[in-house]
Amino acid sequence: MTVDQPFDPGSESFISLATYRRDGREVRTPVWISEKDDIYYVFSEAKAGKVKRINNNGRMSIAACDMRGNIKSDWVEGSARIITDDVEIATAYRAFDNKYGWQMRITNFFSRLSGRYNKRAIIALNIH
Repeated sequence: MTVDQPFDPGSESFISLATYRRDGREVRTPVWISEKDDIYYVFSEAKAGKVKRINNNGRMSIAACDMRGNIKSDWVEGSARIITDDVEIATAYRAFDNKYGWQMRITNFFSRLSGRYNKRAIIALNIH
């Protein structure tokens, strides 16, 4: 897909995050994205496949998409890492709260209620 306008990840509600298996095959997942100081953040259940793939290989690609994962832009390559620093995790959560507001508060409420909140991984994306 070729798009005339540049892709600005921070302005998108959803992005498709492509991570790569050991054999090089791509796996795409639609996710929320937030941004703070030119670092983009996504979150996931810590035992999810994308987290395992990022731990094995930090290579990733992103593209704008809708909530169902239908691609709306060209792909941009970069690298990903799992955040372990508590200060950076708090920064990422503030960025999500600022961007998604009530949607993030509801998501967090139900995640805490179900016990999944503390089982999340925060992922930092750096675009090359």
